[in-house]
Amino acid sequence: MPGFTLPHAVRNTRITRTQKVSAALVATASCAAALAFTAAPSDAAAPAAHASAVVKPVSANGLPLTAKDRADDGTKERAIASSVADGLKVTTVAKQGHTDKPAANRSVERKALASPKKAAPKVHKAAPKRYANNLDGWIRESLDIMKAKRIPGSYEGLHRNIMRESSGNPNAVNDWDINAINGIPSKGLLQVIQPTFDRYHVAGTANKLTDPVANITAAANYAADRYGSIDNVNSAY
Repeated sequence: MPGFTLPHAVRNTRITRTQKVSAALVATASCAAALAFTAAPSDAAAPAAHASAVVKPVSANGLPLTAKDRADDGTKERAIASSVADGLKVTTVAKQGHTDKPAANRSVERKALASPKKAAPKVHKAAPKRYANNLDGWIRESLDIMKAKRIPGSYEGLHRNIMRESSGNPNAVNDWDINAINGIPSKGLLQVIQPTFDRYHVAGTANKLTDPVANITAAANYAADRYGSIDNVNSAY
């Protein structure tokens, strides 16, 4: 306990017993107050130190977070969590789709192997044109060949000259004119000699002087070269 000294004026004054007791009580109270004042800071420091240990959240700019900031942070966290969940779902679906594609391809391959190949459609060739085995048929067949070979002539021109030369007999033979005398008689529907037939024979027809179609087409080919067309022939040629 610290010493307590009475003022000088009091030391020189005679005091009673009661005054001494009162002074002692005052001194005792002063000491108690001094001790209480000295101990108080150490007791108050504990809560302060404890309070300093609590870390208050702050924003990016260093200021304490407001209620709005904490609400925004919560929204951002939920958005990030939702984005991550969506990414996981997309990845899962993509993997599942990648897994399903090979299975689908294998299914298509199995169907292709199992399905019988369709037969190629049959191409029906046009049946060859048929001609009557008579003068009319021979003339018509000759005209088709002449048309393909670009040899001029008409049905009328051919028929007219045939009737004059052979009367429509494919085996007719002239054994009295100059050609017969020279050993190369005229033969066939249009009375053609062998050298002329050999020179003007039309490819695709029989290589025979008395063949009706071969004889007509060779004679028409010769007349086209010599007279422009069999239609222009009106007498022996």
